Amino acid sequence: MKAMNTLIGGIRIEGLRKVYGHGDTAVEALKNVNMAVAPGEVVGLVGPSGSGKSTLLKCLGAIIEPTSGRMTLGDDVIYDNGWTTTDLRALRRDRIGFVFQAPYLIPFLDVTDNVALLPMLAGVPNAQARARALELLTALDVAHRAKAEPSQLSGGEQQRVSIARALANRPPVILADEPTAPLDSERALAVMRILNQMAQQAQTAIIVVTHDEKIIPTFKRIYNIRDGQTIEERGEGRPL
Repeated sequence: MKAMNTLIGGIRIEGLRKVYGHGDTAVEALKNVNMAVAPGEVVGLVGPSGSGKSTLLKCLGAIIEPTSGRMTLGDDVIYDNGWTTTDLRALRRDRIGFVFQAPYLIPFLDVTDNVALLPMLAGVPNAQARARALELLTALDVAHRAKAEPSQLSGGEQQRVSIARALANRPPVILADEPTAPLDSERALAVMRILNQMAQQAQTAIIVVTHDEKIIPTFKRIYNIRDGQTIEERGEGRPL
């Protein structure tokens, strides 16, 4: 627990519980989850179906409310036996980046506007938001597709754009839910290479939920969740 208390930035979870239902029908999905992910670090979250991964991801993403515990995002406590803010939508928009198995790009917006949309919704002037989008697209080597529509992109290009979108508001944490599941080995490792590079460059803490055996050896640290509790394991950390 000492490492958690000294972590600055990133994301820290202490004693997190989630109970569905009441009384005799209550189900304890998360029992006592403790995690700490530092800025610039990419960790894996693995576990069998029904272990609590989805529930934990939804709690981390402020989509559902935990029953008890404490979560710190960046330097701010966001949950302490209750949310510390009433505007969870703004919290998700401004402080948490999401990368999904499917890119979920908006089909009628070009690549630049897909990435710039969240900063615009947060009040960033359009020109500034588009400049930020182009900066990220350049870093991810898809700037040449800036004016293309999502339907004109390859699967790998769409996933890079979705990563750029997740980084657009400079969130302290990104939650990636099975981001490599539909990809072959080469593209899956390319996505992991990008996530690690962007974590370092933006000093973002990234949690990757995965069943993908192709990428599990790339993590230096893994949290294995079973029966609603997490066990920290040292990963292989194979070079990308």
